[in-house]
Amino acid sequence: MKVILREDIENLGRAGDIVKVADGYGRNYLIPKRLAVQADVRNVRALEHDRRVIEARAKKTRKSAEELGAKLSSLSLTIPAKAGEEGKLFGAVTSRDIAEALDSAGVTVDRKLVLLPEPIKQVGEYKVKVKAGTDIAPEISVSVVAE
Repeated sequence: MKVILREDIENLGRAGDIVKVADGYGRNYLIPKRLAVQADVRNVRALEHDRRVIEARAKKTRKSAEELGAKLSSLSLTIPAKAGEEGKLFGAVTSRDIAEALDSAGVTVDRKLVLLPEPIKQVGEYKVKVKAGTDIAPEISVSVVAE
C-alpha cells in the first residue's frame, strides 16, 4: 500500500513523502491516526498543492527545535539523590527525573525525548542527550549529588 505521510515519522519518512508500507500498518495505524492518507490520484494532486504548507511547517518546527537545542546546550543540571557509601544511589536517576529537573529549570521536555541509555546509579557527572528535533540532540551536563 502506498501512502502520503502527513507528519514526520521516525524510520519511515518525512511529511509529504510517498512511501510504501504494509497494508495493515497503513490501514490500521497510519490512516486512522491521521498520520498518512492513501496515495491515490486525488490525494497526490492535493499533495502537490499542500507541499508549500508542509515546507513552511517544517521550517517553523526546525527553527523552534534549534532554539530549544540552544537552550538545552547551555543548561547544566544538579539532581540530588539519596546515596550510600561509595556513591551508590538508593534507586536510580531516570529520564523522568531529568525531564522534571529540566521542567523546573524552565525548559519543558517530554521524558521520552531524554536519551538515557540506562538509569544513572552512581553519584557523578554525566552527559545526557536530549532530542530537540529530528536531527538535533544537544548534550546537557547532569550532575548527580548525594543528599
